[in-house]
Amino acid sequence: MKIYDREAGPHPALIRIVLAEKGLEERIEFVSIDLMAAEQKQPGFLAMNPIGKVPVLELDDGTIITESTAITEYLDNLDGHPTLTGTTPRDKGVIHMMQRRAEMMLIDAVDDYFHYGTPGLGGALRPWRMPDWSGAKEWGQRRGAYAVANMPYFNDLLAKQPFLAGEGFSMPDITLFAGLMFAEIVGLPIAPELTALHDWRGKVADRPAVKNRSGQVPRPEDLARYGDAA
Repeated sequence: MKIYDREAGPHPALIRIVLAEKGLEERIEFVSIDLMAAEQKQPGFLAMNPIGKVPVLELDDGTIITESTAITEYLDNLDGHPTLTGTTPRDKGVIHMMQRRAEMMLIDAVDDYFHYGTPGLGGALRPWRMPDWSGAKEWGQRRGAYAVANMPYFNDLLAKQPFLAGEGFSMPDITLFAGLMFAEIVGLPIAPELTALHDWRGKVADRPAVKNRSGQVPRPEDLARYGDAA
C-alpha cells in the first residue's frame, strides 16, 4: 500500500497515528507530495483525488481511497478487528457523529483560517485559493474564531467522559488531536481555562502511537520556504 502525504501536515498526522495504532506502518510506502509547490493541484495528483488534497491511500490492486475518515475505516477494518471505528451499530453511530463534529467544528475551520486568514503555504497555492476574492482574509479569520469558539464544547464533553465517543479512544479523538495541533501551530491555542481539554490532549499525546508515529518533523526545505512565505 502507498500513502501520498507530506510530513507534519495535520491530516497526514491523523492517518499516521491510525497506522501506528494499527501496527501498519511497515506495510506502507510513503510518497511525499510537495504541498508548497502545489503538486497536489497538478493533473497527475488530481487524477487520483479531484479535490486536490492529501492524504491519499493507494491499495496494492490500484484502488484509490481518499478522505481521512474513509482511509481510517479501511485501515481499521483491514485485520477484521476494528478498534477505532466501532463494532456495534451504536458505537459506529456515535463515533461517526463525533468524527463529523471534530471535522466541522475544529479541524476544517482551522484549515480555512490557515489558508485564507494567513499567508498559508505561500504563493504557489494562491491560484487555487481565490486570491481575487476580496472577502477571503476576513472569512478566514472568522473561521479561526469559529474554531476557537468551539473548543469549550469539546472541553465540557471531555470533562464528563474520557474520550469523545465515550469510554474508548477512537477516530474522532485522533481528528480532534490533529486539529488542536494544527490550531496551536497557526496561533490558535487552547485557552488556559479549558483544563479538561488540556488534560485530554496530554493523555492522547502520551499514547505510544502518537508519540512514536512517523512524519512528525517538517522537511528542512519546507521550513525554509514557509519562513519565506510568512
